[in-house]
Amino acid sequence: MVFSSLLFLFRFLPIVLLLYFIAPGKLKNLVLFLMSLIFYAWGEPVYVVLMLFSTVVDYTHGLLVQHFKDKGKMKRARMVVASSVVINLALLCFFKYSDFLINNLNHLFGLKIANLNLGLPIGISFYTFQTMSYTIDVYRGDARVQKNIISFGAYVALFPQLIAGPIVQYKTVDEQMNHRRVTWEGFAYGVQRFVIGLGKKVLLANNIGLLWDHIKTLSLENGELSVLTAWIGALAFAFQIYFDFSGYSDMAIGLGAMFGFRFNENFNYPYESRSITEFWRRWHISLGTWFKEYVYIPLGGNRCGKAKQIRNILFVWALTGIWHGASWNFMMWGIYFGVLLVVEKLWLLKFLEKLPGWAQNVYTMFLVLISWMIFAFDSMKEGAAYIGRMFGMAVSGIIDEKALYILGSYGMILIILMIGCTELPKKLTGILIGKWGRESIATAVVSNVLLAAILILSVAFIVDASYNPFLYFRF
Repeated sequence: MVFSSLLFLFRFLPIVLLLYFIAPGKLKNLVLFLMSLIFYAWGEPVYVVLMLFSTVVDYTHGLLVQHFKDKGKMKRARMVVASSVVINLALLCFFKYSDFLINNLNHLFGLKIANLNLGLPIGISFYTFQTMSYTIDVYRGDARVQKNIISFGAYVALFPQLIAGPIVQYKTVDEQMNHRRVTWEGFAYGVQRFVIGLGKKVLLANNIGLLWDHIKTLSLENGELSVLTAWIGALAFAFQIYFDFSGYSDMAIGLGAMFGFRFNENFNYPYESRSITEFWRRWHISLGTWFKEYVYIPLGGNRCGKAKQIRNILFVWALTGIWHGASWNFMMWGIYFGVLLVVEKLWLLKFLEKLPGWAQNVYTMFLVLISWMIFAFDSMKEGAAYIGRMFGMAVSGIIDEKALYILGSYGMILIILMIGCTELPKKLTGILIGKWGRESIATAVVSNVLLAAILILSVAFIVDASYNPFLYFRF
């Protein structure tokens, strides 16, 4: 079940909201836990058992960590944390990377080990990281141990952010799990945020995704591409993945607000960045924060000399890449960014700061577009071939009739996407609010009319369209 579906919008969500608001305060987490399990079971009935196992394991490990800490037995507490990490990573690696490892062993040593062909549990990369962070934070003293298994289960299975994040660290919702309050203002904000995310996903990401799929198919079938067509394709994928993923994050944050939660932001206009370093402070913020707090800093971060700092950066980014999927292209994508971050940290940032802001942004987006082509193709050979076409290799010319036709057909939506991924709409909204006043009738009418239009158009597109992919399901 995905958020951008009629089943979710008009059946599941209304039922959950009704049950949640009629339930007494002490039962609200139980409602969320049970309905989240139903949400997950809709697409993964077997793997609900896996989620329940992870819940019990990390709930128990959290209690044990706190028990040994209270008795001053820190060595045993550390052993429990290590046990939690090993179990969680073992589950993640078994379900996500088994066939990847088998295929590589077969290739390297001429073996004929059969693939396990396990289905990838939806959201396992997200909820595994969340449950690991809980045990670690209890050990560090950054979060209190949760003694109510229903409340902990609600945190693990919470459907708003289950399948695509953001990765919610327990310490950020510790107090909210048992002491949250829904206000009309907060609920209204949640609805507004959800509708905006739905529009980004359905109206923008899905439509530009059709263009990327067309151009990608032409490339894979060795159809003629011009340099301009190849770059338009790269731009289309960049917009698709941004509006798809940030739209889902907006919907998750909005849904959380409807139930009284305050989730941290996951995107902050990353395509306005002026360096790769800045880009990764703005893109998938929750993932970057997780790796920084639980891998990079424990390895020594930037406190152990340049050589080890470079090692730490490259190691973290190799892990970041492979986290996204069991394929060498994801590993190379992560290493690509790791190398760029090292180069910027060593000397390039000082040079970039001397350039005009627009030049810094062009530099960043150039490298980001290249990165997305590494990311988009599971085959590194196909990805390299596409990047080659972006630079004039095996193409039909710089510009051809196909490229001009695409620009004519998709020019308007490309302009809308370019504006939509910047702060300009937010600034214009701020100007209007400043002119009319936040509580003015004019502001309320315009805002509600726009939101209603987005919702109606989104539903119309969902009803009419058969194309409704979700890029992060495979992660």
